[in-house]
Amino acid sequence: MAERLLIRALKGGKNTKIVILNGKNITKMPSVLEKLPGLKTLYLQNNQISKVCPEISNLTQLTALNLGNNLLEEVPEEMKYLTSLKKLHLFRNKIHRFASGVCDGLQSLILLNLNNNQLTWIPQEISRLKNLRCLSINHNQLASIPRELCFLENLSELQLNYNQLVCIPKEIKFLKKLRKLLLSRNNIKSLPEGLCNLFNLRILDVAGNVIQMFPPGFQDLKLREFYCEGNPLFLKQPVSAIKQEDIWSLQEITSRFIMNQLAEKNPFLMKAIKWYPQVRSIISQGRKCAICEKFFLTIWLECVEFFPPSKNWKISRNLQLVPLRILICSYKCFYQRNPNIFGIAQV
Repeated sequence: MAERLLIRALKGGKNTKIVILNGKNITKMPSVLEKLPGLKTLYLQNNQISKVCPEISNLTQLTALNLGNNLLEEVPEEMKYLTSLKKLHLFRNKIHRFASGVCDGLQSLILLNLNNNQLTWIPQEISRLKNLRCLSINHNQLASIPRELCFLENLSELQLNYNQLVCIPKEIKFLKKLRKLLLSRNNIKSLPEGLCNLFNLRILDVAGNVIQMFPPGFQDLKLREFYCEGNPLFLKQPVSAIKQEDIWSLQEITSRFIMNQLAEKNPFLMKAIKWYPQVRSIISQGRKCAICEKFFLTIWLECVEFFPPSKNWKISRNLQLVPLRILICSYKCFYQRNPNIFGIAQV
């Protein structure tokens, strides 16, 4: 059957635009495909193909390739020659690596589907896919994602459900066009503050992780859908706290003075700080107190503030209050907080 379909396609010659050979028990990609240089769409899913034939490099006009549900063990190097390719489906294979240089030629790619494979890492070269809009790597074995992935400035959809992720890079703040972020069923403990800069984000799914609270500014996201069931979120259960004295180190005292003077644009310090890169490095780690709004370095109280989810959000069932991470610079500010902010008990 597959042979007859190929013969029919070959008769069309350069005019053949589409070849569909799904579910034909093909074990080897037909090398005669090189005789179809005008091919636009090639579907070979649900077969038993373990390697891509070198001749595929001649299909420079190919825009859609589906090799889902086969036996591939890598994202093949031959893909880099498919300079017109826009959609690449490689789901349900045995892929556990990217061939060297494979990202170099896929400059037109807008969709990459790698669901249900065995990937444990993503190469830094993923950042070369400048036009990528949708990246789906659900049901793999990723423990982390490279910061370079966050430089895909056109990415609007990122799916990483059912992996082994423990954190998300702070550079995620650079994905300004991201509208859909799916991170369910991982081991993520916290979300970076940069996530709150994604003002185009509309769908966020972090269900089934180990998140206790969300970063400051989270309540300002313009979400339409937010799912967080299955996380050990902090609940509004006040307990008694013991008052402690604030004891600051000399570095803390100095850092607070410098940071707050710089915030007030002290001309002498603004000029002097340029000559002390080590000091700049230290104070770059400073935070702002949620109560007095002054800057501090290392001595702080981690608190949680509960806010009701926006009425515009489609949310998980029974989610009444969302815990928000708040940092306070001292016990003095802690006792001046509003009644909806609670200190986190140290167990």
